[in-house]
Amino acid sequence: MHTTPQARIDELTAAGLWGDDTLHSLLAAQAASHPERLAVADQPNREELTGEPARRLSFSELDTASDKLALQLLARGIGADCRVMAQLPNISELVVCYYAMSKLGAIISPVPVQYGRHELASLAGALQPDALISITNFRGQALADDAAQALGDVKILAFGRELSLDTLPTDEASRAPLERHQATHGDDANRIITVCWTSGTTGTPKGVPRSHNMWMATGRTSANAGDYREGEMLLNPFPLVNMAAVGGFLYAAAMLGCGLVLHHPLDPALFLAQMQQEKINFTIAPPALLNQLAKSPEMWRQFDFSALRAIGSGSAPLAPEMIATFERDYNIPIINYYGSNEGISLFSTPDTATEPEVRASMFPRFGAAGMPFSGITHDSVRSKVIDPDSGADITQPGKPGELCFAGATVFDGYLGDTGEDVFTSDGYFRTGDLVEICGEPPNYYRIVGRCKDIINRGGMKISPSEIDTLLEGFPGLAEAAVCAYADDKLGEKICACVVPQPGQEAPSLEAICDYLLQRGIAKFKLPERIAILPALPRNPMNKVVRSALQDAVA
Repeated sequence: MHTTPQARIDELTAAGLWGDDTLHSLLAAQAASHPERLAVADQPNREELTGEPARRLSFSELDTASDKLALQLLARGIGADCRVMAQLPNISELVVCYYAMSKLGAIISPVPVQYGRHELASLAGALQPDALISITNFRGQALADDAAQALGDVKILAFGRELSLDTLPTDEASRAPLERHQATHGDDANRIITVCWTSGTTGTPKGVPRSHNMWMATGRTSANAGDYREGEMLLNPFPLVNMAAVGGFLYAAAMLGCGLVLHHPLDPALFLAQMQQEKINFTIAPPALLNQLAKSPEMWRQFDFSALRAIGSGSAPLAPEMIATFERDYNIPIINYYGSNEGISLFSTPDTATEPEVRASMFPRFGAAGMPFSGITHDSVRSKVIDPDSGADITQPGKPGELCFAGATVFDGYLGDTGEDVFTSDGYFRTGDLVEICGEPPNYYRIVGRCKDIINRGGMKISPSEIDTLLEGFPGLAEAAVCAYADDKLGEKICACVVPQPGQEAPSLEAICDYLLQRGIAKFKLPERIAILPALPRNPMNKVVRSALQDAVA
């Protein structure tokens, strides 16, 4: 499957931003040069999750394991351009799947383990898969059997049943079918390797086809942001179903020969133990966990993190106090990432945003004209801000507009979509994210919300994410977010949705408003209603689903 016009391939190849490497060609190079170096390691509680012992594979062993899986899939009719859904937790089998599919020239479409029958059926209707790869047991749930009920006639292949990494020899004779297949179909860095899915915060998830070259470009920008070094140890706690994990860890690790240590689902105590035991050099963690660690120096000092060089975070604005604590007290820099499956790739580092207040919520305007930045990302992408309604470019600070993105990391369009309103007339992807140009000088973007996420209170446009960020510091709350509710006079008003910490009393609306006023928020942005909830609705990427909040409030 190919989606990229030849003119775009030629342009990016001539610029040196795209090349000939595939995921499995990177593996072959690492297996040849560093055969015994660790490539992937399961979490130590793997057996509790799946009933199978934890596995550790060197690059040579990963190459052999992916050959074995590719041969099994080939024998079951899976070949070039076949579409295969994969519903697996972050275990070594999922990593092997990526490499095996790359060797076959097939397409892997990873989906979160949280997805049930409804979501699987919906995605399968859009993808039309030839098979689904899963596992017989994950935390007592029969994932493969549930998928079979959801997908009807789709072929279900489960590790522990139809598939195994511990069988089949890979001598020259047994590898012959795979070698013949590869000789027939060849390697192509512009072939689609994945169809990942949008997070679905504003509607049905959309398929995002991406080629090896798109992922390679994302891997380079991610590694550049985290300053990855060859042979380092990387700890990945995010599901291998989206940009943060696939581009930021899988491809980046393959390019630099790094050890990829897996973790899932997030268990803070185990996560910290893995950082120490595996001598992790770089990881990424949700803001909530970093906030907790910043407030708990005694917890941090229980562990030996002497190998740790930096930590990344993202998906929500970071707290400047947290960044300052980590860098001042723990001597660990924090990298703020902003990305998407479609190919957004921005980040703030100590080099591009020195002050914690800047790095917490602002991102360099990489790829925009007249910026002082340099390096891989600035050279690989282009960005600008437009008026969401007129499409006119916005260049002045402080005026919200839609972020538009182009370049080597960006996809060609959604699966089965006509492309209407997805790209600007000059080829920029319309991200749907509302940003404003900011900073002194104005070399940064600040995310202020989603184009469709804005609350319109009597004509005054309010970004809910801005209020979410302020509420993160309210004492006694486990989590909080705001949403709109209907009002006859003003159209919409704001409801604060809060989850008290265990043993804490729910705050009053008055206390919430007083807290926000103390932080200088305009009065028209104050919540006028409060909802006490047991938990905030989140999608598998851990983002708050604002529409579900509104439904609960309504």
